[in-house]
Amino acid sequence: MAFSTSVRRAGRGRARSRSPLGGPIQGWLYAAPTAIFVVALFLIPLVLVLQMSGSDWPLLRGNMGWNLPDNYVDAVDHRLFWDSIRFTIQYTIITTVLLVGLGLGLALLVQESTAWKGFLRTSFLIPSALGLASASLLFYVLYSPFAGPFADLMETWGFTFLGTPEGALWSTVFLIVWRYAGFYMLLMLVGLQGIPEDVFEAARIDGASRWQTFRDITVPLLRPTFALTIVLCVTGSLLAFDQFYILTKGGPDNSTMTIVQLIYNIAFQGQNNLGIAAALSVIVLGALIVINVVQLRAFNRPEEA
Repeated sequence: MAFSTSVRRAGRGRARSRSPLGGPIQGWLYAAPTAIFVVALFLIPLVLVLQMSGSDWPLLRGNMGWNLPDNYVDAVDHRLFWDSIRFTIQYTIITTVLLVGLGLGLALLVQESTAWKGFLRTSFLIPSALGLASASLLFYVLYSPFAGPFADLMETWGFTFLGTPEGALWSTVFLIVWRYAGFYMLLMLVGLQGIPEDVFEAARIDGASRWQTFRDITVPLLRPTFALTIVLCVTGSLLAFDQFYILTKGGPDNSTMTIVQLIYNIAFQGQNNLGIAAALSVIVLGALIVINVVQLRAFNRPEEA
């Protein structure tokens, strides 16, 4: 009896000593590291880019001052602006179709319970552990007409992987598919495993074929996974830089110039003008927001009855 009384008194003492603001303050303290990270690495740079986009902001020296909307006009009037837009869209469409389709195909392959399931999953996923810059350097050596393993073959047949616009594009696409197919396979596999087995069992009882099951059950139930993978793939492809900078430098003849590489060139090569590069960055950011909103709205649209 005495023990229970002391416990109740201790509990009341702790309740009285607890500050009524302890909960909110504790929550803010938990959120503070993330908030500091977002402010320091996103909001402050975003405000700086917006300021730069409306100012004369040379890289090395010169007078700074507001010049709206000159930087935006100069960015759109750049001789490579529309060419880089067209190439970036072309590259985005190709990589999105290949990665989403191949990711789904590999996920369906490794979903089956076979003796090789673990080996195949690991083999397909291993390239995803390699950094994109490292993978690009590896393929740069493989594609080299001097030191690569196909050098003699290229000399005999008279072709180069990176020497023509078409060759440079498809050589880079092959690198990206090799690097990211396992990652998208993993996303698709998670989506497939989230579909209840009872649904497939009911379809088999009703006599549905494998194609009918895939078309009428698997694909509709994978809609959230498709939304995630397409948004990731489209965003990553529109912001492509590392692979083209290492493999092609935008060549040959600026045929593989992406919009992000154009921003880099304007800022740090040739014009050395951070104001125009910032204006172009703001344009790309606005386009990405619109594209992602359109994609999410399309995938969140309720299905017709």
